[in-house]
Amino acid sequence: MAGESDDRGAARAPHVALLSSPGMGHVVPVAELARRLHAEHGFTATVVTYASSDSTAQRAFLASLPPAVGSASLPAVPLDDLVAAGAAIETLLSVEAQRSVPALAALLAGLGKDGSLVAFVADLFGADTLRAARDAGVPAYLFFPSNLLMLSLMLHLPRLDAELDGEFRDQTEPVRLPGCGAVPGADILQPLQDRTSDAYRWMVHHGERYRDADGILVNTFDAIEPNASAILQQPEPGRPPVYPVGPVIRQPDDGDDDDATGCISWLDTQPDKSVLFVSFGSGGALPAAQMDELARGLELSGQRFLWVVRSPTDSGVDPGANYYDGSKSKDYPLKFLPSGFLERTKEVGLVVPSWAPQVRVLGHRATGAMLTHCGWNSMLESVMHGVPMIAWPLYAEQRQNAVMLHEETKVALRPKVREADGMILGKDITKVVNDMMNSEEGDAMHTKVTELQKAARSGLAAGGMSHKTLTEVVTKWKERTFA
Repeated sequence: MAGESDDRGAARAPHVALLSSPGMGHVVPVAELARRLHAEHGFTATVVTYASSDSTAQRAFLASLPPAVGSASLPAVPLDDLVAAGAAIETLLSVEAQRSVPALAALLAGLGKDGSLVAFVADLFGADTLRAARDAGVPAYLFFPSNLLMLSLMLHLPRLDAELDGEFRDQTEPVRLPGCGAVPGADILQPLQDRTSDAYRWMVHHGERYRDADGILVNTFDAIEPNASAILQQPEPGRPPVYPVGPVIRQPDDGDDDDATGCISWLDTQPDKSVLFVSFGSGGALPAAQMDELARGLELSGQRFLWVVRSPTDSGVDPGANYYDGSKSKDYPLKFLPSGFLERTKEVGLVVPSWAPQVRVLGHRATGAMLTHCGWNSMLESVMHGVPMIAWPLYAEQRQNAVMLHEETKVALRPKVREADGMILGKDITKVVNDMMNSEEGDAMHTKVTELQKAARSGLAAGGMSHKTLTEVVTKWKERTFA
């Protein structure tokens, strides 16, 4: 196991095992939580991953963690039956977790031999693995890497499943969850939009199993979801305690090669808060026609931009590959841009293929806003660096995230979407970009996100709410073993 120490004191430090679902978007927050447990609370940790998520990017990231944070990979389990049947990603992740329980139980038994293992933490697709922790005799917690809106939906999903007639998208009234803003049914979590699918049944199953956890750590903070936080932190019979411990985001020194893309050098030459950063996350891409419209909108806006481009979803390049390793691309996506676009925009724009050091870009003085797919990791990174957003959701829970940040938190703008086909036209992209970068509405977004940035940072500092909440949890873990 990588990261083991020969020091006797370190070996007897309280140890926690954390299981991440496949995909860098899952591995990063789990590993960063492990880093925080070590840095702030003196834990050693093992980040456990699945064989299906192994990649060059993941190995490099895990190797960059402190020596006290080791890693282990569970052996591969057969998934060919599901792949052949065209199973959704939610089904694949859920079944892989379920079939990996015996190997996980053996791993936890080994980690617990010296008596230092004090807790097991699984993320959102790992509810079925909690029983391995029970067998090992340690508390079983969940780390929910999304927000309280999403957690509340999952906890209420079994009830909604029993009460709802028809599909979410066909409901005439929005979904209302305690302490959360109303969400139109069509914007609810993507795998819930077909109630006949295996993915839907798995999500309902997870919602039921979440209640088996001893506690749920959530990657959010009070100021960004104040009403939901107040409600979910109140005790409720039959529901585990909920602990907002975020933001837990990727650190900028995780082995990123800043200038491999030239992003940072280019940003150094740009005026303060003048650049729109365009990125659709580690797994996001657009159809070719929509990619053309985005290019046209950026060009017509005249604003400075830094765009991370991936090959279009209808180009023949496997879109699923990005999910597991978003930084590895064997194709050259810039060839799919409109003819002459790079030459015409070279004075104001930089386009890079496949990947950029996002945390460093967001933290740069020249970055003024981000056009984002609304993945929760990216949204938290943007807030932590005081960068407002243009919301362009693609899949998973991103549409409901966009609703929350636009209508409730008010740190994001949304472009007009054509009803007939969901296309966002170039002229509407131009408008929303200029509104963000050069209007009173955009200025108000900057002001609000700066307030949230201050609240997030103060919450993570010693004595802040998120710090105190995580301290409450780890104190329970330590008392259990070392009482």
